[in-house]
Amino acid sequence: KMYNLSGEYEVRLDEKSRLRLPTALSAQIGESPLKLVVNRGFEKCLLLYPESVWVEKTKEVNQLNQYVRKNREFARYFFRGATQLLTDASGRILIPKLLQEHAGINQDIVLLAYHQHVEIWSKEYYLKMVAEEPDNFGELAEDVFGHKDV
Repeated sequence: KMYNLSGEYEVRLDEKSRLRLPTALSAQIGESPLKLVVNRGFEKCLLLYPESVWVEKTKEVNQLNQYVRKNREFARYFFRGATQLLTDASGRILIPKLLQEHAGINQDIVLLAYHQHVEIWSKEYYLKMVAEEPDNFGELAEDVFGHKDV
């Protein structure tokens, strides 16, 4: 299944470190209970994937030549901490403690959904990342897409 997830959501962990996914986000994924995989992301966030997307990502990684050191290192980092999750009856998931620590997550979280995954940020790190956005988004767009014929 192809996903085109979108949205920015502020949420909080409950006292048991569970995260309730916003209804609008759960509806985009569309399964019940939601079958998800969470792992370390780029920068200082976690990545949350619908299970079917995770399966496709793992196929890509598993095709890498394991005799190449950088490929092995990437695969280790990619799979380290990967945890399968199922939403409970209240639509909550439990973020593993080690992953919370990796992303500096305490209680306040921002979920940034795009393409086929959701970034899970501590609100503190998310606001720092947003503060470092380029002054001119147009220049960044030109750098990324300027070489393409439209």
